Amino acid sequence: MKKVYFLSDAHLGSWAIGRWRENERRLVAFLESIRHEASAIYILGDLFDFWHEYRYVVPKGYTRLLGKLGELCDQGVEVHVFTGNHDLWCGDYLEKECGVTLHREALTVKLQGVNLFMAHGDGLDRTDKKYLALRWMFHNRVCQRLFASIHPRWAMWFGYTWAKHSRKKHEQEEGHFEGLEKEGLAVFARHYLKDHPETDAFLFGHYHVEVDEMLSPKTRFIILGEWISKFTYVVLEEGKLTMKNYSE
Repeated sequence: MKKVYFLSDAHLGSWAIGRWRENERRLVAFLESIRHEASAIYILGDLFDFWHEYRYVVPKGYTRLLGKLGELCDQGVEVHVFTGNHDLWCGDYLEKECGVTLHREALTVKLQGVNLFMAHGDGLDRTDKKYLALRWMFHNRVCQRLFASIHPRWAMWFGYTWAKHSRKKHEQEEGHFEGLEKEGLAVFARHYLKDHPETDAFLFGHYHVEVDEMLSPKTRFIILGEWISKFTYVVLEEGKLTMKNYSE
């Protein structure tokens, strides 16, 4: 039986991360290393630090990664990409040109007999009202059309600058997890589990921290970490989920 891989938060293109091109190369090397043993790969959001598609224009760069994603899809590997809070303005480019399956909402799926709930994770913590208001604005169709009316020369600069500012502002919070009793994402998962007790595992990105704990006697709560410095991923093999760190 082939394996299924899960990873999140590479933030490629970040102006706050000077080595993002090296990280892109490392991610491509990882994808190449698993190409013959993977049946599916799930990237749970924020693959790019900022991504905005115009009707006839997409961001420059990422050639090696996009080529590898297309190669994997052509080979028959299922590649699933979730939009995150940094790259939510994906259009149909990745689907049409690379062949990936794009997910804009949470996904529930049964793989190798394991019932999984997957999402990037932003917006599920209902206690963060300030962020929820900002998220609503970013997802609003009118706001999206207004932003798309700005020339790419200025819109892309603004997007990358905003993303850089956001990272600098919140980087001190990264790597910190309040615990299953307090963390908003874990609170969401517990409430969801009450109505969906068949769920075997929750997988999230967004928080840039590695978490693998038991939410109930049979249900795991996993946050996938990031592909900026730790390069963490989870592999599903013969019905068992294992968290690992990639090193070349």
